[in-house]
Amino acid sequence: MKQTLSTRKFSGLGALATAIALLVSLLIPTAQANTFSLPNAPTNVTSYISARGVVVKWTPGADVAPGVTGYVVSAGAGSCPIYVPASYHSVVTMPVVVGQPAGTPVVQAVNAYGFSKPAASKKSYTAAELATVSSSNNKAVQVLQLSDLHGAIEVGGSFGAPLLVSNWNADRKANAATVAFTSGDNIGAAPPISTEFEELPTIETLNAMKLDAGAFGNHEHDRNLAHVQKIIGASDFQWVVSNYSEGSLSVLKSGTKQAKSFTIIERAGLKIGVVGANTSETIEQVFPGNLDYTDASGAKKTITIDPGVTGINQAIVDAKAAGADLVIALVHQGWLENADGGAKGVLNTMAAQIKGAAAIYGGHSHQSFASVIPSSPRVAPVVIGQTRNAGVEYTRTQICMKYGKVVGQSIEHVLKAASATMTTGVVSTVTTQDVAAAAMVKKYKDQLSAKLDVKIGKVSGVFPRGGSPAVERSGETPMGNYIADLMRAKYKTDFAIQNGGGIRDTFPAKKYVPAVTGLVRTGTGPLDVTLGDAFTVFPFGNQIATTVVTGANLWKALENGVGGNYPGDGRFPQISGFKFSFDASKPVGSRIVEVTKLDGTAIAKDSKEYTLTTLDFVVYGGDGYVNVFTPAKAKVQGALLDVFVDALKADMAAGKVTQVPAADGRIKKVG
Repeated sequence: MKQTLSTRKFSGLGALATAIALLVSLLIPTAQANTFSLPNAPTNVTSYISARGVVVKWTPGADVAPGVTGYVVSAGAGSCPIYVPASYHSVVTMPVVVGQPAGTPVVQAVNAYGFSKPAASKKSYTAAELATVSSSNNKAVQVLQLSDLHGAIEVGGSFGAPLLVSNWNADRKANAATVAFTSGDNIGAAPPISTEFEELPTIETLNAMKLDAGAFGNHEHDRNLAHVQKIIGASDFQWVVSNYSEGSLSVLKSGTKQAKSFTIIERAGLKIGVVGANTSETIEQVFPGNLDYTDASGAKKTITIDPGVTGINQAIVDAKAAGADLVIALVHQGWLENADGGAKGVLNTMAAQIKGAAAIYGGHSHQSFASVIPSSPRVAPVVIGQTRNAGVEYTRTQICMKYGKVVGQSIEHVLKAASATMTTGVVSTVTTQDVAAAAMVKKYKDQLSAKLDVKIGKVSGVFPRGGSPAVERSGETPMGNYIADLMRAKYKTDFAIQNGGGIRDTFPAKKYVPAVTGLVRTGTGPLDVTLGDAFTVFPFGNQIATTVVTGANLWKALENGVGGNYPGDGRFPQISGFKFSFDASKPVGSRIVEVTKLDGTAIAKDSKEYTLTTLDFVVYGGDGYVNVFTPAKAKVQGALLDVFVDALKADMAAGKVTQVPAADGRIKKVG
């Protein structure tokens, strides 16, 4: 049985422990017999203060599969959590650090799928009580992290810049040894408030959040390297990447600022090393040529990206040799699903191979995940986690070091929707927007409103996007049908293909908030849509191209579309003019079962040519469509956005509401 995880993990803190436990109980499914599941929560948690720390005891919950690998014992932000292997016992002394705030001990079971509900001790402790415990050899590091922000700097469904700044400032009050990181895709595939200003508003946001370091994601390369250099120059934080080809870091620079294979952040007497890695899929997911550069000798080169962990592991070694007390790895790869008793995804595969990191943070797949790689007597535990996209949440991790060795970590996902209850002790600080950040967002928003708050039509309901797995990356979806049909009709070709990853928001867009009043944006419809919504759904500026494709290459294109990291890959094809079925349980390269015309006539894997409308990005090999279409026979016709907007305006001029199309079975998943 498969179970896809999108749960949140929270730890108790002082008087909020009970409320938080109740909140989590609504979000995490209870383990069921004879299925794979998250662990059952421990019971009977008791605690008392000893001379060496807080002694915590518990009773393990009922067994589940996959089996419990250990227990995380913590007391919220500013505490020093400890990891206890399941094979040991159900009692542990949790260290106390100097200046530790008041808190309630909480125990969570952990397995490959993630964390159980938190089980809180009935007894809480004041800061004064904790100050009586010996703490001289204990250090606690707090890590704030998010991924795939994609320029979502407006407050709405996302935290936005004003709330991210105020939340992170509040979190830092719990621990002076706090560091802040991102795992890539900070920019790109963003709403107009970022893209229309060359993504600089997002960099201003990260600077205001006092980010310490960030990794590159594939979308950092949506524009050419000159733009990457501009972004580096505007950043007050350090960019890190450990798996780019030798010599390429020399061009990732602006003035004295340059990307590094590792960096060391000194905070409250601790040296925290940071390494980074981007997805090797970047070469397929950005426009051809965006990774090209000319070296100092005048030779033309292309950045290549190692899919393995060799560079990451070497950077970890180098960081420790340079004095790092512990190392954090930022990896722009993702968890995809929990299935068959294991957590699956490139992130999980790489994490098992990364050596020497205390925490590994992923991204790229736009999912929530957290677990702990079990420890042994000689190997410290490793916490692994990632967040959803667009700033709807971030992770807050506590890492405990005793005598210079990591002994445990706790991690919680902090949701924008739950920010009032997820605080470092002062509820009001996280619901109040940072004034300077809010003014910055308003400055850019005011410049956009006159241009983009223009009504372009009405739609019968919301065109969906996202989910787990994302609808546009796993099967037939309304926006995919709508835009592919428009493309084919406009240029009168046999077929059309749009990559699912090119669809970046719902419609009307969640990430676009019109300043103009009077628009109908919620309810059962009809709903008003604006030019800003259109820019947010299709932010890349892609051009439409017409070309030809043989039957054999159409099959090849579809195999690419359902291969890769299905069901989380942007290459998934949204189509028009034909049908296909696929079986994702089969090996990559042999998943397409049938391809037919709309009337059911089979399309053979032969040399017969058909006319096709697609994107220039796809024609030139983006998203893995390499050697599929024929660029020499392609003709660039015009902007995708223009075709989309013109169709909506035409409906509005005719007094029509644009209908959200229903699925018609053009794409079928079988097996």
